[in-house]
Amino acid sequence: MTSVFSADGKNVPCTVIELGPCVVTQIKSVEKDGYEAVQLGFEEAKEKNTTKPMLGHFAKSGTTPKRHLAEFTGFEQELNLGDTITVDLFADTPYVDVIGTSKGRGFQGVVKRHGFGGVGQSTHGQDDRLRKPGSIGACSYPAKVFKGLRMGGQMGNVRVTTHNLQVLKVIPEHNLLLIKGSIPGFKGSIVSVIK
Repeated sequence: MTSVFSADGKNVPCTVIELGPCVVTQIKSVEKDGYEAVQLGFEEAKEKNTTKPMLGHFAKSGTTPKRHLAEFTGFEQELNLGDTITVDLFADTPYVDVIGTSKGRGFQGVVKRHGFGGVGQSTHGQDDRLRKPGSIGACSYPAKVFKGLRMGGQMGNVRVTTHNLQVLKVIPEHNLLLIKGSIPGFKGSIVSVIK
């Protein structure tokens, strides 16, 4: 993240995203694939690190191997194999949605994962269980723990969509997009930006 100054002099926190150039590697149609979509490739990959099936896939579109592939729908303009899409696509877009994988935080307890208060102070003889969940079940009926009970477990590392993020600036010469606020994932992670 970084920050930029707005027109009225306010310091606005923002995230810089490199958007493209993305190359059209496949066009899916209803007749052949059952749905309409455009597959885009991003970031150059070495041929020695690309599998032979993927080398054939990129050869069909006449492009060099790409490291990341993603499918998108709802393009307004007609696209052909090998076309390049740049950040200029978002020149007149005030707000975007960003999809990414959140940071993994490993196994966490109920206080951090769900915001439980714990026992609080060490009252009622609780001297070693201040951050524990407490009782989780009932008596002989229903004699089980219900599904979906909030407990400790894996936190983070899930697909997250952040809606309606404001586009502050588009820098076409470097394919950069400045978005107000934070986006899911760590520095250098791959995200999808949707109009």
